[in-house]
Amino acid sequence: MTHDPEVPVLVVMGVSGSGKSTLAMRLAADLGWDFQEGDDLHPPANVAKMSSGVPLDDDDRAPWLDAVAGWIDEHTASGRPGIITCSALRRAYRDRLRRPEVVFVHLTGDREAIAGRLATRAGHFMPSALLESQLATLEPPAPPENVLQLGPELTPAEQAAAVIELLGLRPAG
Repeated sequence: MTHDPEVPVLVVMGVSGSGKSTLAMRLAADLGWDFQEGDDLHPPANVAKMSSGVPLDDDDRAPWLDAVAGWIDEHTASGRPGIITCSALRRAYRDRLRRPEVVFVHLTGDREAIAGRLATRAGHFMPSALLESQLATLEPPAPPENVLQLGPELTPAEQAAAVIELLGLRPAG
């Protein structure tokens, strides 16, 4: 895995309910970096579609991936590290986001645990019924993709500590 430790952008990825936002917010707090919830960059039509239980297709995801890539580009161009969440389910989506400074942090987990989290999550537009479509769409990252993979056996605090250690990052403070 290669990365520029001076100006990285971390893309915390995985299916809905895998813990992306929890880990990303924890990392942003620990590192003192900018954070962007990728779901907030979805066009309203995407949110409406998912809220009604209809999975997005590649055409739906294109403007969203462009917005995520724009956020990444703003940060890398200005030399500011940052953390953004994005499901990045397909390799083609990750290819749109890939930059020398980008490291993908892939959160994995078993279907039952993720479904349980989705069932208890309040205030999110993504219904648990779409988990199966996300799992079917997921193309797990593989070499030579610049990715760290973290499983559910670690708590969010342990996941954040592992990312910081494995990438040689310095906590804020």
